[in-house]
Amino acid sequence: MSRRFLFVLGSAREAGNTELLAREAAAQLPGDTEQHWIRLADHPLPDFVDLRHDSDHVRPSPDTPAGLLLDATLAATDIVITSPLYWYSVSSLTKRYLDYWSAWLRTPGVDFKATMAGRTLWGIAALADDEPSVADPYAGTLNNSAAYLRMRFGGVLLGNGSAPGDVRRDTEALARAKTFFAQDAPLARFPYEAAGARLR
Repeated sequence: MSRRFLFVLGSAREAGNTELLAREAAAQLPGDTEQHWIRLADHPLPDFVDLRHDSDHVRPSPDTPAGLLLDATLAATDIVITSPLYWYSVSSLTKRYLDYWSAWLRTPGVDFKATMAGRTLWGIAALADDEPSVADPYAGTLNNSAAYLRMRFGGVLLGNGSAPGDVRRDTEALARAKTFFAQDAPLARFPYEAAGARLR
C-alpha cells in the first residue's frame, strides 16, 4: 500500500507555527508520497454527542465535515495530528475530531478499529514553553489513542514558537523535521503494557 499522509490541521490560526513546522517535515517526504491537508476550522464538526449505546449509526454523507474527515482518515496510511499545544494538550478542534473516532468505531461498514490497526499516527506541535516535558499530556493522548487502535506511533515533533513565524528560529526543531517521517514508528503501547514488557 502506497503511503498517503493526512495532515489534520487543528490550529485556530492559519499558517501558524505548528503548520510551518509540519510543512517543513512534509517537504522531506518522497515526491511521489500523497499528501492531503485538511484544516479543521474550515470544516467545523458539530458538537460531539455520544450516541454509542442508544442510537442507530449511519455513515455520514461525504459532503458533511464528518463524512469528509472519515473518508480522509480511512484513506490515509499516516495521520499527522498537527495541533499546537493548547493548555498542555491538543486544541479543541483536534479533540473534537478525535472524539468522532468514537462514533466511527460503530459506523456500519467501516470496521474502523480493524482498518486503523497497523497504520501510523504522528504528532506535530508548537509550544511556547522551553521545557518539552510540558507536552507529555499531548503525546500521551496520541500514544494512547494509537495504542487502543493498535496503530503505530511515530512520536511528536515539537518546536518552540508563540508569535507568528517564531518556529523558524528554532533551528533544532527544523533539523528534527528533516528526518521526522524517516524514522521507524513502533507499534503503540499503553504505558502499563510497556512497563509490563520491561518487567518480563
